[in-house]
Amino acid sequence: MTTDDRDVPIRTKIIATLGPATDDPERLAALFESGVDICRLNFSHGTAEDHARRLQLVRRWAAEHDQPVAVIGDLCGPKIRLNPVRGEAFELAPGDVVRFARGDDDCTADRLTTNFPTFVDELEVGHRIYIDDGLVRLLVTGHEGDVLTCTCTTGGRVSSRKGVNLPDTPLSTPALTAKDRQDLEWAIEHDLDYVALSFVRRPEDLNGLRTVIDKRESDIGVIVKIEKAEAIEHLDHLISRADAVMVARGDLGVEMDVWRVPLMQKTITARCRAVGKPVIVATQMLQSMVTSPMPTRAEVSDVANAILDGADAVMLSAETAVGTYASVAVTMMDRVARATETYQRERHGLEPAPFVAEISGTTAAIARAAVQAALQLDACLVAVWTATGETVRLLARHRLPIPVVGLSYNERVCRRLNLLYGVIPLRVEPLSNPAEMARVLDARLLARQLASPGDAIVVVTSTRPRTPGATNTTLVHRVGDEL
Repeated sequence: MTTDDRDVPIRTKIIATLGPATDDPERLAALFESGVDICRLNFSHGTAEDHARRLQLVRRWAAEHDQPVAVIGDLCGPKIRLNPVRGEAFELAPGDVVRFARGDDDCTADRLTTNFPTFVDELEVGHRIYIDDGLVRLLVTGHEGDVLTCTCTTGGRVSSRKGVNLPDTPLSTPALTAKDRQDLEWAIEHDLDYVALSFVRRPEDLNGLRTVIDKRESDIGVIVKIEKAEAIEHLDHLISRADAVMVARGDLGVEMDVWRVPLMQKTITARCRAVGKPVIVATQMLQSMVTSPMPTRAEVSDVANAILDGADAVMLSAETAVGTYASVAVTMMDRVARATETYQRERHGLEPAPFVAEISGTTAAIARAAVQAALQLDACLVAVWTATGETVRLLARHRLPIPVVGLSYNERVCRRLNLLYGVIPLRVEPLSNPAEMARVLDARLLARQLASPGDAIVVVTSTRPRTPGATNTTLVHRVGDEL
C-alpha cells in the first residue's frame, strides 16, 4: 500500500491485470512499488502455464516483502466471438447484407460464423448484433434454417476473434462454461483468493458456481461481474450472494445504452456499500496509457469519480497486462486516488459516511459501536482481530476517515481483506491472552508507523478470539498501555 507525503495511507485499492508486460520480475515489482494491492489473472488470455508462472512471481514478491497480495482469477464466461477471418480483415458499410451461418467455417465478408454453437437458434428477426464492442452493428432481418440474414446499420472493420454482443437476446447457455470449470478447478488448486464470474444474468448462474465450489470444499471468494442488462433486474439478490461485485463497464456499455453506464455504476456502488460488499470499478480506466505515458483528462476524471462514488477498488486491464507504461499507469492511478481522497478528507473531515443501511446482528452492532467511538474520540485507527474478516468488512462500509487495521492469523483472510477500502491487513500469530494481544498489536502498529505511543485507538476483538463469528467486544486503548 502506498502513502502520500504526510504518511496517510491510500485507502482505495488498485488491481492490476497480469500479462506479457508483467512477466519480467523487475517490471512486476515496479507495479507493487507503484501501488498495486491485488493482481488479476484473466483466463480469457494465456495458458495455464502462463498463469502459474505469473502467480509464482506474485507470491515470491509477497513473501519477500511480507505483503498480503490477493489474486483474482477471472473466468471467461460464455463470451461469443467471431471465428477467424479468412484472409485479411474487411470493412462493412451501412446497408450491406451479411449472413451468420451455423458451423465453424472461417468468416468472410458475406458469411460470418461464431464460436457459439446455438447462435443461429437463439436470435430472432429484429434482434441487434454488436461486433467489437458495438463498433460494428447489425440488425437481424431474416431467419431461415441454419442462416441469419442481417443488415449492417453501423459500418466498420471486422477482424478475427472479435467479441459479439446480443443486447436483445436472452441466451439459454449457462454462465459457467466447460472451460470455466477447468479454470475454476485450477484456481482452487492454486489457492487463489477470488474467482470472478463473467456474464452473470440471474441468481441461478451464481448458484451454479457456488455449488461447484462447495463440492470442492473450497472457501474461495466469488466476485460477480455486472456486465449484462439482465443482471440489473436481479441486482440486490446477486449482491447479497456475492463476496464482491465488479462493475464491468466494457460489455455493460454494449449491452445497454452507453449513456446509462455512469448512472448504473453509481447505483451498483451505492447498493454494495449499503450492505458492506466490496465493489470494483473496471474497464478502460486509463486505456490510453496502454501506448501513452499520459492519460486523457477524461480518464483521470473517470478514476476520480469512481472513488467519489465509493468504489473499494479500481482496476487496470490492458494498461498493465500488455501496456508499454504499466508501472506509470499504476503511479497515475495512485496519484489520482491520493488527490481524490485528500479532497474527501478536507471536505467531509470526520463526518461518518452517509446512506449506510442498517444491518442487524451482533457483529454489525459491534462494528457500528466501533465507528461511533472512533469518530467521537478522534482515534487514529480502528484495529480488528478477526478470524474470517466479516467484522472488518462491516467496518469498511462506513468509509471511516482513518485506517481500519485487520489482524488475522489466517494468511488467506489477510489477502482477501486487501480488497476492502481503507483496510490494512496484518498477519499475526494465533493469540488468546488479552495482554499478549495488546503487546503484539502495539508492536505491529509502531513498526508500521501506523500509530505513536499514547495514541488512542479503538480495538474490536472477542472473548473467544479464535472462534469465527464470536466478535463481541469494542474497547478504547492507548498505544503503550496495558490492555
